[in-house]
Amino acid sequence: MTPDQLAGLIGALPVPWGSWAREAVYGSPVALRVASGRPPREVAEEIAVRLRRRDGIDDVRVRPDGFLLIAVSRPGEVAGEIVRKGPPEIRERAALAPDFPRTWDNPGFVVRYAHARAAAVQRWARDLGVPEEGFRPEPLDDPHDRAVLRLLAELPTRAASRDPAWEAYAGQLALAYHDAHEHAPAVPVGDQPVNDVHTARLWLATAVRTVLAALFAVPLPDRL
Repeated sequence: MTPDQLAGLIGALPVPWGSWAREAVYGSPVALRVASGRPPREVAEEIAVRLRRRDGIDDVRVRPDGFLLIAVSRPGEVAGEIVRKGPPEIRERAALAPDFPRTWDNPGFVVRYAHARAAAVQRWARDLGVPEEGFRPEPLDDPHDRAVLRLLAELPTRAASRDPAWEAYAGQLALAYHDAHEHAPAVPVGDQPVNDVHTARLWLATAVRTVLAALFAVPLPDRL
C-alpha cells in the first residue's frame, strides 16, 4: 500500500510515521478534518473499520484524538510505484552543493555518490544476472531497506507542500541509501545465489536514482 493508494481510500495523503525499522506506519488526521461536528474519534473508528478489510493493511490504530495510524504489510510497494510511474512532479528543483570536498560533511558529494552507487548497482545487476522482472515488495524488510522506503514515502506530501525542503531531503535520502548499500547488498556476495531480494533491491536502487535525478536541475553522475 502506497501513499497515493491510501489517499484514494481516505481522501487525503498520509505521512510516514515513526522510523519504520520494525513496522511501516502512516499517520493521518483526516478524521479531524471531516468530522463535521461529530467526535473525531468516532469518525476515525469508522474509517479504521473500512481500512482493516483491505489487502496490504496489517493494522489500523486510532488515537484518542482521532488521529489514524495505519500499518501496511508491504512498504516496498513504494519503490515499485516510483519505478513504474516515476516520482511526483517536482515544481521547483533543488540547488546542489559543489562536489568538493568529497567528504561526508558535504551534501553535494553525498548526493552525487548515492546516485553513482545506485547506477553502479544497475550495472552490477546486469553483469551478475539479477533479473529486473519479477519484482516483489516483500523482501524489502531489512531495517536499512525500510529506512530508504520511509524517506521515499515522504515524496507525495513533500511535493504537495509549499516548502518541501528538497536539499535537506535529498541529503537524508542519500545517506539512508549509503547505509542500505553497505549493509543490505543489492547484488549477490561471494557464492550467494541470485534471489528475490536482489531484484527487490535493484528496484530500490532504481527508485533512489530516479528520485535524486528528479530533484535537481543539473545532471548527477553515474560514476564517481
